[in-house]
Amino acid sequence: MGDTHLSLGVPSKSMEIFSGWEKYQSRIEQNWKNLIHPEDTVVLAGDISWGMTLEQAAPDFAFLNSLPGKKIILKGNHDYWWNSMKKMTDFFQQHDFSTLHILHNNCYAYENIGICGTRGWVNMPGESEDAKVLAREQQRLRVSLQAAKNQNLTPVAFLHYPPVFGTNRNELMLDVLHEFAVKDCYYGHLHGKIHQKAVKGLKDGICYHLISGDYLQFIPEKIL
Repeated sequence: MGDTHLSLGVPSKSMEIFSGWEKYQSRIEQNWKNLIHPEDTVVLAGDISWGMTLEQAAPDFAFLNSLPGKKIILKGNHDYWWNSMKKMTDFFQQHDFSTLHILHNNCYAYENIGICGTRGWVNMPGESEDAKVLAREQQRLRVSLQAAKNQNLTPVAFLHYPPVFGTNRNELMLDVLHEFAVKDCYYGHLHGKIHQKAVKGLKDGICYHLISGDYLQFIPEKIL
């Protein structure tokens, strides 16, 4: 599931003002506890917390840590608390958030599956700064997928931004997905009426899955 947009540390940022987000945090908790067991692994595809710093996001991390299962977290465009891998890992260890793990230039094995991914980026041709960020995100995705390949794992890709949306194609990200023969790509970021434009299902050999929290009605999607 993506886009939990938790706001326990900053209640003023609650998403409940938007249609479809009523009581979303309690719905996440209830649905999670109904479906997920301690031995399960859950990937959270970005926009985890509205906290601006690790300290401000700590109540949201504590909430997630209290839920069953191992959680693998990648960055979304609203995760302003995101920091270096070392600082995040140290923070989780200091607060005993032992079930939380960061997906960043790495991959995690689940049976024979390699859980890979990165935030991704929007495709804005001609924008030099965006080109730099996109190139960096492309490299991070490649590093993550290569880590899975090195372990002979079948890669499954998780992104925050969709690599395809309507008629828009993020060719740099798509090139890497095809380079490593990724068959399934999960992404979030899209909300409300925009869900209608999301690319879902098989396209050019890749099966796309939209997993924004509100699209799933905050019911985690079972992958395996």
